[in-house]
Amino acid sequence: MMFINLLNSRNSRDKNCINDKIDINFDAVDIFSGAGGLSIGAERAGLNIAIAVEKDVSASETFLHNHPFAKILCDDICDIKPLDHTSVNPFIVFGGPPCQGFSTSNTKTRSLKNENNLLFHQFLRFVDELQPSWFLFENVEGITSFDNGNTVKEIKRLFGELGYSTTEKVLYASDYGVPQHRNRFIMVGNRIGIDFNFPEKFDYKVSVEDAISDLPSLKNGDFITELSYSKKASAASDYAKLIRKNSTKSLQNFVSRNKDYVLERYKHIGQGQNWKAIPDELMQNYTDKNNCHSGIYKRLNATLPSVVISNYRKNMLIHPFEDRGLSVREAARLQSFPDNFIFKGTLSHIQQQIGNAVPPLLAEAIFKAIKHQHEQTIDLVK
Repeated sequence: MMFINLLNSRNSRDKNCINDKIDINFDAVDIFSGAGGLSIGAERAGLNIAIAVEKDVSASETFLHNHPFAKILCDDICDIKPLDHTSVNPFIVFGGPPCQGFSTSNTKTRSLKNENNLLFHQFLRFVDELQPSWFLFENVEGITSFDNGNTVKEIKRLFGELGYSTTEKVLYASDYGVPQHRNRFIMVGNRIGIDFNFPEKFDYKVSVEDAISDLPSLKNGDFITELSYSKKASAASDYAKLIRKNSTKSLQNFVSRNKDYVLERYKHIGQGQNWKAIPDELMQNYTDKNNCHSGIYKRLNATLPSVVISNYRKNMLIHPFEDRGLSVREAARLQSFPDNFIFKGTLSHIQQQIGNAVPPLLAEAIFKAIKHQHEQTIDLVK
């Protein structure tokens, strides 16, 4: 097993952490962690990330860089015994097993026989062995219709056998301050008798322009580690101020280099339009362009939240004002990662990490609701 170890002291805290105090009783275990979008939200809600499990090396390195006081286990989850690395009864276990078997975005992998579906049982095993007070299981919205809804029923039954009452809902990230139309299935369970209520929707939406208009202008293929913001903090949107926090520069301004014929196609696409706006003579390499997904060659509408940015490089998502793809920092902004969050790995690995992540602001809202309702119950017991 490859271990990426962190400092052992539970009392040491990252000075950049949003919370000044984290109760030691609020330890959390993040499995299938990816780059750590859920963990960012958990930390903001006042939880302490004890361990994380992620098989991908680049994602593990990203997690380590941004969560230096946790232990990350970079190995196949099937080979990990959780009690070898943390104590029983943490506050919460959370994560999202790979979702290819449930996703409606790729019919080639949507199958009961997809081996990734079996990884849910590893999530179940961690919950069974660690016996947390709470768990949070996230996945794609498509899981709700998978096998005519029987998959969700079976998941609820299995958690029920372990003594957990469950509540589930499809949440829309744009309802919780994320500048993106991204839907996620969330199941929350506990074994302390709480009828969990999901957080209330926010009374505002964040647009693409709110999210990225203070970031620097870039060109196709730019690969610039550090640049000045295009606006002073005082002139930036409230969202940009939140994400910038103490950052003084825009980091990881990396843009994929597309070929000239791709850039020529971009010129014909207006905000909110997709490949259908491209003249036929520029799409001759497509045998049947009518089979193109609606998200291909999509130029973002500056006045609305973004479309889903998973696979944003492959889908050729286009900047709202410039004829180029999205930069790493722009995509991270649309996912609500803070500007001081650094991604590790090659450009394609980084783009995948961002696209796969749960938006931290969505995660924060859920974890705050869990923690608040838990504390209310404890106070009543006292």
